[in-house]
Amino acid sequence: MAGPTMISKVKAYWAPLILFGLGLFYQLVVLPRSFPPSHYDALGIKPYSSVEQVKEAYEKFSSKWNSGEEIPSTADFLKIQYAYELLTDPLWKRNYDVYGIDEQLHILEKVREQYGEESYSRIDLPLLDATDHSVHAFNVVTSEDFPSIFHDSKPWLIQNPDDPVSALLEGIANTGMVELGDIRLATHLAERKPIGQIFFRRGLPSLVAFPPGCKSSDCMTRFEGELSVDAVTDWFATAILKLPRIFYYTKESMVKVIFFSKTGERASPFVRQISRNYWAYASFAFVLWREEESSIWWNTFEVESAPAIVFLKDPGVKPVVYYGSFNNSRLSEVMEQNKLQELPQLRSVTSMELGCDARGYSRAGSDTTIWYCVILAGRLSPELNKMRETMRRVQETLLSDDESNAADTDQSLAPAAVAFRNKRLTFAWLDGEAQDRYCSFYLFSETSFETCGARRDMSDVPRLFIVRYKRNTTEDEAKIERKPRNIWDAMQEQEVDPASQLVVRYNGSDEIPQIAKWVSEIIQDGDSKDLPFYRAKTPELVPEDSEPLLTRSAQSLFSKSIGMKQRIRNIMGQCYDYLGDPRIGPALLLAALMSFGTIWLMRGQQRAHPSQSGQPGPSANEDENRPARRKRAKQGSNEGRPPSITDEEPKDAYQMPLLDSDSD
Repeated sequence: MAGPTMISKVKAYWAPLILFGLGLFYQLVVLPRSFPPSHYDALGIKPYSSVEQVKEAYEKFSSKWNSGEEIPSTADFLKIQYAYELLTDPLWKRNYDVYGIDEQLHILEKVREQYGEESYSRIDLPLLDATDHSVHAFNVVTSEDFPSIFHDSKPWLIQNPDDPVSALLEGIANTGMVELGDIRLATHLAERKPIGQIFFRRGLPSLVAFPPGCKSSDCMTRFEGELSVDAVTDWFATAILKLPRIFYYTKESMVKVIFFSKTGERASPFVRQISRNYWAYASFAFVLWREEESSIWWNTFEVESAPAIVFLKDPGVKPVVYYGSFNNSRLSEVMEQNKLQELPQLRSVTSMELGCDARGYSRAGSDTTIWYCVILAGRLSPELNKMRETMRRVQETLLSDDESNAADTDQSLAPAAVAFRNKRLTFAWLDGEAQDRYCSFYLFSETSFETCGARRDMSDVPRLFIVRYKRNTTEDEAKIERKPRNIWDAMQEQEVDPASQLVVRYNGSDEIPQIAKWVSEIIQDGDSKDLPFYRAKTPELVPEDSEPLLTRSAQSLFSKSIGMKQRIRNIMGQCYDYLGDPRIGPALLLAALMSFGTIWLMRGQQRAHPSQSGQPGPSANEDENRPARRKRAKQGSNEGRPPSITDEEPKDAYQMPLLDSDSD
């Protein structure tokens, strides 16, 4: 009976047994590994001993080695020598005592691999090189001025110690360094384990950042990736500044600005800032320069070397190449010079600037009453590219005619040339497929499907038209003073555009002189004749994606995957931090003791108090023996018992039938 009884007890007390085993395992295995022997233990002295005590302890070992009294193994010698050199340096000792940072541990691992099992006498000393601990010319942040660093809206990157990434953030963010000797501020920026111990999870340098507009340390973000200039720059640009990520160039990329780099590092924050500011005019990409591919880039973009920036113009136009390194101001200046194509594209973000919007004004200013916009509409195709090149030639013709003072100059082009010089005339091209409604509004005809909307067949016919805009300044002033008489008047005022529009389509040949002459005739008629003032409601241009794919930020493209990985990494890091908490083992043992006492008390109460059913409460042994007793009761004999009506019926018993008195 001992076997079943023991099994039942184990089943009853399984929870406290598991807790007790976990507590012992934690105390004997996990906890010692979380607190490895310190460098003070290697020297045989108490923790936080002074430098003089460290030297005295090392001299005792050294005297034994020199006298031949004791010959240490290579591993023991390296431990003692490394501990001595680390703890006699005041700065390294302070960092080790206060923050638990072992800054030179990688050198110890390298020496172990180098010498292996060789004699300790062949090891070159010292193991650690003397380090210059002087503070570089850098913005050192102290605990006194830390509350006042958030006076502006610029983000902050604080590092321990200095790191080359600070040069890449010039003009974009404030940078500073915290000296670990400022214990008050350093501990404030450091992490804390559950037991309150201060530590830097990934050692030094440790980087923390404050997003734009942050006014306190509550919004502090800690860098937890690989400590490299490229990784830190990418993290600060995407996670802190929310700047777009610039991808590498491919043949399918629709880009205009290409950065050629020898290092292959990600774009610096100021480059990303400019790419976001100019996304309406260009898409950006990077190229890693390799000498074996130099011939490809020369044949494609005429790039000789890197670093360089290439601006791709219209089809058939030679790219513009700038060589050398760029800073924020120089790159902004170059972008401003090259942001528009030779023939700019008419888009929702550029229509006002180009003067091709009835809601806006001419490029010459709001005082200009009449201005013109020549628009080439069509789907992206070789035919459209050919016509775009033709329109560029038309612009060059008008520009040269305006600058020439020769007597034989064609006077028929003068009106267009003067308007083009005075910015009353603009040339642009329109994507008829993307801007279907806008294109069909101006080119409404039976054949407009060849130019506007989705491609139905192989025919692509680019079409040219000119729009004359005119503003009635008197009516504009009256509109400000006049109040609508009813709701219908108010709706009518909102539906139509402020400027009137007259549209003329070109039906001639693709010859450059003929197109230029046609534009000039339209301008001459529009300026000299009193044409009707026709106002309408123009369909709005389809707005472009506010974050194009090639310059979309990391948060919008990969926020789910990166966020989940980061959460898992943080959870694992927190669990690892708790493994070193010495309170876990006693807590498990206490839980085992309390659960054991609770189960023992409940079982005792069950034995002491019978059940409420009227029957005596069976014990554990009775529960186990009940089937055996039932079996014996069934097999028991009735011999020796007096007969009664409750006995079983004898085998030879016979029952006489009763007489029926009624039948008598």
